Amino acid sequence: MRYLLLNKPYEVLTQFTDEHGRATLKDFVPVPDVYPVGRLDFDSEGLLLLTDDKQLQHRLSDPKFKVPKTYWAQVEGLVSEAALGQLRQGVQIKEGFTAPGEAVELPEPTQLWPRNPPIRYRASIPTSWLEIQISQGMNRQVRKMCAAVGLPCLRLVRAAIGPLGLGELQPGEWRELSPAEVAELRKISGAARRF
Repeated sequence: MRYLLLNKPYEVLTQFTDEHGRATLKDFVPVPDVYPVGRLDFDSEGLLLLTDDKQLQHRLSDPKFKVPKTYWAQVEGLVSEAALGQLRQGVQIKEGFTAPGEAVELPEPTQLWPRNPPIRYRASIPTSWLEIQISQGMNRQVRKMCAAVGLPCLRLVRAAIGPLGLGELQPGEWRELSPAEVAELRKISGAARRF
């Protein structure tokens, strides 16, 4: 079995082929027969797991197993306690009411790489950073949650899945997971151990 962690760059599809010539996982991961665990949108960045372990892939992706995923969101505007409270209780988006999430304001993450192209800077509109943790996986959920509380998302980075973070990986870099990391993912997702 193979277990890989990739720092997915901005504007890369979470698949291995594209009929329109856009960048895909194939441009970064030369390992055959591994598949992404869940999705990370074309315009989102950060931690993406890939594996050929179908049971673990399913358990980490399916919301019923409640594996937390942590995101850093750069948003337009100033964050209020009311907005954080709404995110923590769940908000109404087009697909329905989201499950409660964890949300805190944070300083700009110092370990974050510059995005290319950069976020458009507007002197008259401040930006803030949020850390949001959810275990659901509706389409573009974090972006829609931020918009629902009046904080349009400018940049979105998945920072962690469960206890597993990006570490020092730069965009486009990947590494194999250690046996201990795989065991921890199995534990938090309730997946049976494979021998």
